[in-house]
Amino acid sequence: MKYLRGLAPDFIWGTATSAYQIEGAVAEDGRSPSIWDTFCRVPGAIDNGDTGDVACDHYHRWPEDIELMRRLGVDAYRFSIAWPRILPEGTGRVNQAGLDFYERLVDSLLESGIRPFATLYHWDLPQVLQDRGGWPARDTAMAFADYARVVGERLGDRIGDWFTVNEPLCSAWIGYLEGVMAPGEKDLSRAVPASHHLLLGHGLAAAALRSVSRGPVRVGAVLNLSPCEPASDDEKDVAAARRADGHTNRWWLDPLNGRGYPEDMVEVYGITPPVRDGDLDVIASPMDHVGLNYYFRQVVTDDPTGPVPRARMISVPDWTLTGMGWEVHADGLEQLLVRLTDEYQAQRIYVTENGSAWPDEIEPDGHVEDKERTDFLEQHLAACAAAARRGAPLAGYFAWSLLDNFEWAYGYAKRFGLVHVDYPTQRRTMKASGHRYADIIRSYRERPDQSVPNEPQPIGS
Repeated sequence: MKYLRGLAPDFIWGTATSAYQIEGAVAEDGRSPSIWDTFCRVPGAIDNGDTGDVACDHYHRWPEDIELMRRLGVDAYRFSIAWPRILPEGTGRVNQAGLDFYERLVDSLLESGIRPFATLYHWDLPQVLQDRGGWPARDTAMAFADYARVVGERLGDRIGDWFTVNEPLCSAWIGYLEGVMAPGEKDLSRAVPASHHLLLGHGLAAAALRSVSRGPVRVGAVLNLSPCEPASDDEKDVAAARRADGHTNRWWLDPLNGRGYPEDMVEVYGITPPVRDGDLDVIASPMDHVGLNYYFRQVVTDDPTGPVPRARMISVPDWTLTGMGWEVHADGLEQLLVRLTDEYQAQRIYVTENGSAWPDEIEPDGHVEDKERTDFLEQHLAACAAAARRGAPLAGYFAWSLLDNFEWAYGYAKRFGLVHVDYPTQRRTMKASGHRYADIIRSYRERPDQSVPNEPQPIGS
């Protein structure tokens, strides 16, 4: 597998999920509604009227899903903890049944030799906190720190690797500006404060986890980043690409790395984030690692009458597009990893999500031959190795996703999993891409010097 040369011998191979996308059991054992439970009831908000009420029933089937991880041979599992399961009122009263569930999950992972990587917030804000203002309200960041402390006190002796917020861009821009995700608002004057409080919440939660840890603790944030390129050499398109980069990348990376909010984007938004004394220091407290979620690049053209950042993403006819309509562009992953290293001096990076949706079907013999996803996986792993050879401190890769799942506003129509889920029966079937990933992991461990040729491994049963 020469295409993986450059990855460290102790490179971590993992897979990832999130709570609302797989757990189901939304009203069991004391869990309260999240903003996604509410948003799913908005007519027309979710394709086919789907909800996360049952999802993959992971809440009841988690032992089976850990066995799938064992079959894959992964070193680690990135999952998220559902805030409404832990603090049903958002703050205050702790729901012990919720903590018990994650304790069982973590203990079983450790018994299986799988390292838990926990994400505290993957978009499922308790609805009671949204009713009090949501992320545009500063109190939500404070509540998030309290939640982090509760979880850290219970699980910090067994979980050493933490992520605070997942993709704050989606929560702030898509949830409060575009209205396509929960809570479905379209208000820039609320989106900008939400972005600040998500980052502040990250810093406060990181401090809370460190304060209660009873062992080594490593904390960081997860960002979804995209290379942003102009559609032409026209100066207007070049300026649009700069704005797109500010909106997608720099607005998050700069404050996390002690640079404050980019002034050019404050001007674009026309709204100054509600920064108080000390906030930027809290946000910029050093991270032990950064998580990078990568799916596509953005090629943009100037759109002066469009919404901020007034840059419209275009597609090119000869691109290969996934089932989401996203371009397959593995070079973009290498580019971002090198940028995090050279421009932001990242000390440890994990690719925390990377995957693709395709119209999978189960063959008559019971197999799912998802060649496109397998190709996508190999191309992006090669990009990881290329970035490592260029000096990126890449510590691991988490394939998105372990399971087909509830894909937010797309409902169950889009499948990202290495494992196929038949939702009516909840039957799990390992896809060809899952078998290939297992083969890659096994072969890498056998020859970590990467001296063997890149020969396809046989698909397992």
